[in-house]
Amino acid sequence: MTDAPDLILHRGLFTTLDRANPTASAVAIKGGRFAAVGHDRDILPTAGPSTRVIDLKGRRVLPGLIDNHLHIIRGGLNFNMELRWDGVRSLADAMNMLERQVAITPPPQWVRVVGGFTEHQFVEKRLPTIEELNAVAPDTPVFLLHLYDRALLNGAALRAVGYTRDTPEPPGGEITRDANGNPTGLLLAKPNANILYATLAKGPKLPFDYQVNSTRHFMRELNRLGVTGAIDAGGGFQNYPDDYAVIQKLDDEGLLTIRLAYNLFTQKPKGEKDDFLNWTRTSKYKQGNDYFRHNGAGEMLVFSAADFEDFRVPRPDMPAEMEGELEEVVRVLVQNKWPWRLHATYDETISRALDVFEKVNQDTPLEGLHWFFDHAETISDRSIDRIAALGGGIAVQHRMAYQGEYFVERYGIGAAEATPPVKKILDKGVKVSAGTDATRVASYNPWVSLSWLVTGRTVGGMRLTPQRNCLDRETALRMWTENVTWFSNEEGNKGRIAVGQLADVVVPDRDYFACSEAEIADTTSLLTMVGGKVVYGAGDFAKLDDTAPPPAMPDWSPVRRFGGYAAWADDESGAKVAATAMRMCGCANSCNVHGHDHATAWSSKLPIADLKSFWGALGCACWAV
Repeated sequence: MTDAPDLILHRGLFTTLDRANPTASAVAIKGGRFAAVGHDRDILPTAGPSTRVIDLKGRRVLPGLIDNHLHIIRGGLNFNMELRWDGVRSLADAMNMLERQVAITPPPQWVRVVGGFTEHQFVEKRLPTIEELNAVAPDTPVFLLHLYDRALLNGAALRAVGYTRDTPEPPGGEITRDANGNPTGLLLAKPNANILYATLAKGPKLPFDYQVNSTRHFMRELNRLGVTGAIDAGGGFQNYPDDYAVIQKLDDEGLLTIRLAYNLFTQKPKGEKDDFLNWTRTSKYKQGNDYFRHNGAGEMLVFSAADFEDFRVPRPDMPAEMEGELEEVVRVLVQNKWPWRLHATYDETISRALDVFEKVNQDTPLEGLHWFFDHAETISDRSIDRIAALGGGIAVQHRMAYQGEYFVERYGIGAAEATPPVKKILDKGVKVSAGTDATRVASYNPWVSLSWLVTGRTVGGMRLTPQRNCLDRETALRMWTENVTWFSNEEGNKGRIAVGQLADVVVPDRDYFACSEAEIADTTSLLTMVGGKVVYGAGDFAKLDDTAPPPAMPDWSPVRRFGGYAAWADDESGAKVAATAMRMCGCANSCNVHGHDHATAWSSKLPIADLKSFWGALGCACWAV
């Protein structure tokens, strides 16, 4: 049977997002694309002698998740060197992880906690002190980045980077000092993060072969969370083409497990136009393939338009030269038919950029270019309408899930109710999609973003968005799948489970549409497939997974012990205990006292011997498992 499919997935509960065929129980895949989407009775008979058949055992199946804004290339180069505090729920656990990593990190290497978390996620609601860092790491440099507002360096790290009382204050940042003028170890972004970037860049780097291994492990971690695609937004100290060589090598060798569209991010203040003139001569928009392809310019187009999003400080005013410099670059891009993305946190920046875009549009129409703003937390109704009129889009990320408390402190809870106004953008018909902006200002976990879109809550538990401004689960899922494809000019190629589209799917460990809202953020994948190939398998599907990369390099890498989000691989971590308890959970619904947080209930310090009976007496379902 020459036309038999390569693979059949059956007995699944498929959410296809194809409005003409919204549900299915089986799919056939051939040549990396969906060949049929329907029911077991129709699709199973098409199997041939060499067709692989996988029984999904009634589990929910979703299109693979696509992050609209992920610094995956930069993140991959460094992932194996980073201790991730993403998803860790207590500072005590985080510091225990740090102390254990310090013990195995050889000189002159650093221990780095490079973003992805907020102090509000910890039950202690605080960061460690520099004294605490020095106590657990007297001799090993420790660099701890919190969002893009500050970095904490222990004494060994200060010595490693060479900051002394004679070090001048950096432009746009602050080295805090004691009464004698000596650096304390606290670096502040005021108003931009250049001091944080520059200090981190002083650390040791992995050799090329280790960077290849590191990137594979980062992709593996994303696959574990159901991510099958991403748009890379470039980044500071990420130079093209040199820093793209690792991804290019993996693509050449067929080892990419994330489909990646990349944007080119200028690196030279006052030299931005020259960057883009050079790149438009030497690179072609859309060059590449379905795994690695060029996606235009940004998110940095000109440094004078970069309004960093530290809500702990007042909104920065963009300089007077912004419009002129931005216009020069945008004209280069439009003339070469390159789309672009522009980082813009505040409406004041967005409205000024729109003045430029409208001016250029009068001479050279923007029609057909898939350009968009990133972030847009405080965008106004008027700016949304102007974007709609010009045919642009808005890519939102879950930064407010990590910085919402700071935003409320400065602007009030009323201002946070629609920040960004996702529901309104959707209602106005503007192209909009979702992502993370990981790995520094937020975690790379897509389920945290989906949870934020659905519940309106920060990772610290604060309710920011009232129900009227939250999304239903299907709309949120579309924000992470089919909606993203406009932003990479791949509409109709992926994002849905539909005949002819790329066969990228995720089987989550719980039913996204049936689990409680409180459980969404804890979701992981049991089976992730890209182009019909298994790139991650766990539980019942572990035996299908033969794509794991070699162990993380170097051998002291935090990835070997902790894995990634919430230290999932660490047998000693509280997160591992919680995850085990969740898998054991026999409750149909969350209990009245703890939700599904049984690990907390079981381990609480109480003056009784039988914790389960005690909580059961209070009406808590935690005793039932």
